[in-house]
Amino acid sequence: MKALKIINSAVSKLTFVVITLVLLVGCQSAYYSAMEKVGVHKRDIMLDRVEDAQTSQEDAQVQFKSALEQLSQLISYDGGDLAAQYELVNEQYLASKASADEVSSRIDAIESVADALFDEWNEEIQQYSSNSLKQQSQQKLRKTERTYQTLIKSMYRAKDRMAPVLSALKDNSLYLKHNLNAQAIGALQVEYITIKRDVESLVADMSKAIEQSQQFIDLLKTE
Repeated sequence: MKALKIINSAVSKLTFVVITLVLLVGCQSAYYSAMEKVGVHKRDIMLDRVEDAQTSQEDAQVQFKSALEQLSQLISYDGGDLAAQYELVNEQYLASKASADEVSSRIDAIESVADALFDEWNEEIQQYSSNSLKQQSQQKLRKTERTYQTLIKSMYRAKDRMAPVLSALKDNSLYLKHNLNAQAIGALQVEYITIKRDVESLVADMSKAIEQSQQFIDLLKTE
């Protein structure tokens, strides 16, 4: 009986997930259809979303550098209100987490429209009666997909770099919150070296992703 309840619960959860996904896909399709009716095509939406992601990555670069600078000031502590220092460190952590969430959200939005765009493109290629035009369209599609794959991989690489930095920033914030004394600063000085290295790697990977974003934007605008 207990096993049956567990199975029914699992089935119910799976059904909920499937229904949610169906509704989500349906909403997205309806959105794209509505936009096309006013002259905004998936290609335009894709371009806008890549530009938005590029901006969010640039903002994240600034924010993570700011968080690192705040830690640098903290470990140079020479007297003062450590409670106030904790508030500043915690604010930087929360702002960095918000930036990371924004970047992640932008990547998801890009992947969503990319799937729809490439599916539509593939379907429309089959409608050509001219073999020459069909081949040209297929070549453009393959080139766009290759550039897109390079872009999305670079975005994920930068995104993955954010996780350890966020964990370290959170750890430092929690440690300082419960150890408002000079000894705590000494302990954080060791952590700062690792965080500095990770932030520098993150900023470098984000720069590459931003560069890849621009290349993809240029490609969409010229084709």
